[in-house]
Amino acid sequence: MKKLWKLSPPNKELQESLSRELDVLPVTAQLLINRGLVDCGKAFSFLSPDLRSLYDPFLMKDMDRAVKRIVAALQKKEKIAIYGDYDVDGVSASALLYLFFREIGVDVLTCIPDRKAEGYGLNVEAIKRLASSASGGGAKLIITVDCGTSNHSEILFASSIGIDCIVTDHHLPPDGIPPAYAIVNPMRKDCLFPFKGLSGAGVAFNLLMALRAELKKDTSFLSPNLKKYLDLVCIGTIADMVPLTDENRILVSWGLKELSFSARPGIVALKEVSGINTMDITAENIAFQFAPRINAAGRLAHADTALRLLITEDRDEARLLAKKLNSENISRQGVEARILTEALELAPPEADGGTDRALVLASDNWHAGVVGIVAGRLAERFAKPVALIAMDGDTGRGSVRGVKGCNVFEGLKSAAHLLERYGGHRAAAGLTVRRDKLDDFRAAFIAYMNSNLSDEDLIPEVELDCMVSFDELNLRLLGELKRLEPFGQANEKPLFCAIGADILNTEVVKEKHLRIKMRQNGTVQSAMAFRMAGLHPIKGNNFDVAFYPYVDEWRGVQSVRLNVKDIKPSAQ
Repeated sequence: MKKLWKLSPPNKELQESLSRELDVLPVTAQLLINRGLVDCGKAFSFLSPDLRSLYDPFLMKDMDRAVKRIVAALQKKEKIAIYGDYDVDGVSASALLYLFFREIGVDVLTCIPDRKAEGYGLNVEAIKRLASSASGGGAKLIITVDCGTSNHSEILFASSIGIDCIVTDHHLPPDGIPPAYAIVNPMRKDCLFPFKGLSGAGVAFNLLMALRAELKKDTSFLSPNLKKYLDLVCIGTIADMVPLTDENRILVSWGLKELSFSARPGIVALKEVSGINTMDITAENIAFQFAPRINAAGRLAHADTALRLLITEDRDEARLLAKKLNSENISRQGVEARILTEALELAPPEADGGTDRALVLASDNWHAGVVGIVAGRLAERFAKPVALIAMDGDTGRGSVRGVKGCNVFEGLKSAAHLLERYGGHRAAAGLTVRRDKLDDFRAAFIAYMNSNLSDEDLIPEVELDCMVSFDELNLRLLGELKRLEPFGQANEKPLFCAIGADILNTEVVKEKHLRIKMRQNGTVQSAMAFRMAGLHPIKGNNFDVAFYPYVDEWRGVQSVRLNVKDIKPSAQ
């Protein structure tokens, strides 16, 4: 597929200034400039995330009401229930609150809905169960994590049977917010919290910061060290693909340190089944090894397994639960591969290109817990927003994934009259639709995207940070790049380009990857191009290469290697 390369314009004057003041290479200085860090003080803070820079949690709308209601429940010994979402963010946030309350000596109920049977968010039957719980009396207070903002009727029901609801969430609110006792959500239009990009776990952590500050006034409660909970905040934040900037950068940077040395049985067991032997846990470890396993429980079975893993104090139980999650993740991969094959068969021939700027597919054979992953793959494959819907009886539940320049949440909002419910973000969202409305929804969603997306919006972009020469790629530069971590949304791994390189030879590895040897101005570089075996045999002079540099170690010797993302004949 043709891709548009976009190179960030270099700023030599700022490069020299930041390079001198921060004692970094000009290339690193340019990477900071690309991230909007043109002030030396802000750049230094970015390179040295400090927990003292976290915002005052009471800046969030309703935080004071939420804290006062929780304190009143603790003092009156009312039963509290934690109600979370079934994804990694929701499970991590649920574990976070549960462990905090356990540490201060309070036994709370937990509830995570079944993805297939109950769907996302609060539901009336679950509220009834919590109200009638025999464990210490029914719940009088429900605290939601990573959900609740759209549950107007459910919160009304809870109120009607004497249960107060505190919503902690980060999803875009609907036009009318529900009548909860408190709604702690930085995305509220009337919320003055400076950073809007928190995950559900990040919002829950802010609740704990505020709650601990209030509980310090009461000597009958312990005052836990919240730093040790940052491992859970880190997992939820990375997995939910929120921007790793501002407060999230601080939480994740310190959370990765906690994860590296964590003795939490569930984390130790996750490392074991994921094959992670290093103490240096990275954001990529979380995104590609931890998160899929934690998510697998909520996708194919029930997320309670993942929650139990994160809260258990028993090492043997943790190992058993981690192995179960690992097995479910393998099953999930098989289901995902089948759905991907079937979706490609269902896609009309004009899906590649064509006049329609969105794709909506549905099937009775698909699992609702996996369609989101496949929708993401198809959106990348076809370079257009994709909705995949798993039908079950009269109703279908689906996931939508977008492309750059596309707001899928607004697309669903435009078709809200055809949906039972919907919610999510700009790039990813979920929906529930009746079978008799499916065709109308498909037409409305595609019509919205046809009207709001241009042909240019659907051309995949390769966003390049900096142009470099092979002779600039050294271990010092790689060390400085590490200071820019953790990489993720809004702080992507730096992507470089080199122009006019000669490809000396290529070799196919494991039938789908390509090992390449290149030369530029006399400097030879070895590279890997994953899933690009179709380019073999490519050889000759004058190619432009887009790549990530990385450190490869063999028998104690470190070398710089390239991870190639795109190759094209040089335009020069």
